[in-house]
Amino acid sequence: VQLQASGGGLAQPGGSLRLSCEVSGFTSDYVAIAWFRQAPGKEREGVSCINRNDGSTAYADSVKGRFTTSRDNTGNTVHLQLNSLKPEDTAVYYCAAPDPMYYCPDDGRLEVFDFGSWGQGTLVTVSS
Repeated sequence: VQLQASGGGLAQPGGSLRLSCEVSGFTSDYVAIAWFRQAPGKEREGVSCINRNDGSTAYADSVKGRFTTSRDNTGNTVHLQLNSLKPEDTAVYYCAAPDPMYYCPDDGRLEVFDFGSWGQGTLVTVSS
């Protein structure tokens, strides 16, 4: 299982960025792909999750209404659209895959320990 994140960069407050995660080596048992982020000096936190089979999604409260995750038709590329960015969104963003047959929780509460495969991270900086 391999994940490759891309698309980070510098954005102004209120601006937008689009992250992408290319996934490979998966079987159909691997359903969910999640995005996490880690700001300097803080713990890694879950941001969003998508079930690749039906496209259903879940989000952390801090990003609801601003971030949107989606997948392409193959389910091998997952995107995270970041809108209305705030300085506190500054972090390294990671895509991650959980154990097989894990489905995104309805409440959007993601735990790092449920995810065993990680991409390399992409830096998002929100600053004027």
